Parts: sequence; C-alpha cells; structure tokens
Amino acid sequence: MATGEWELALAVWQETELLLWKPPAAWFSINAFYTHRGMRNWYVNFEHPTRRTPDGFDTFDLTVDLVVDPDLSRLTWKDEDEYAHVRRPGITSDTEHQAVDDARAQVLAMVEERSGPFADAEAWTSWRWKPAWPAPRLT
Repeated sequence: MATGEWELALAVWQETELLLWKPPAAWFSINAFYTHRGMRNWYVNFEHPTRRTPDGFDTFDLTVDLVVDPDLSRLTWKDEDEYAHVRRPGITSDTEHQAVDDARAQVLAMVEERSGPFADAEAWTSWRWKPAWPAPRLT
C-alpha cells in the first residue's frame, strides 16, 4: 500500500455469492455474503467513495472492517491493527481517518436503528442469486 503501485490480475470469485450495497458518496460498502447454506454474514468494508472510470468503478480499501451476524446480534471489528499500521506512516491521511470515524458512526447507527439494508435484515437472509438473471452491464 505504501508505494501506491497496483497490478491488476485476472481472478474468479469463489466460495460465496455477494450482494453489495454501495452509495456512491459513502466511505463504506455493506456486503452480504452467502454460501450454499444461506447468508454467512454482513461485512462492512470501509473504503473511499466510488469513482466511475472507463473500465467500471474504483475505490480504495481503508483496511478496517466490521463483520455483523446475519441477525445483527453481534458485531466484530476486523483489522484494527492493520488500520493503525497504515495510519502511522500516513498512508491513511487525517482527512481519511475522520471520514472513516464518521462512517463508523453512521454504520453503527444503521445497525442499531435497523435502517438502510439492515431494515430488512431478516428478509435478506433468504435472498438468492437466480442463475437465469442476466449479467449486469455498465451503461
């Protein structure tokens, strides 16, 4: 991360299905992960707001994450040590840090209030991708 250099690689998503909720200006995305048995968990990824590019969409992962049980009963912060590590050399700026703190508060309020995608958390536990649905296309 410190060099800011990236290399794209071809990869195939495996093991889970993912339903992603990402408001364009938000400093987070809310992901619902599913296995063949049903919803595994909610996963909140703290990241830069989405930018449209000629190839699709770009964002930047800010390392800290929140894992939430499907029924919203338990929340577990993930990679706090990694986040502290990227804060020390300034890879994550003070401005980004403030945005992450604000986003953390926003997400915790959404879970507590059962708003946003968490409003219908119980219904989302039974959601399934239908293979007959057409693949999404960028327009």
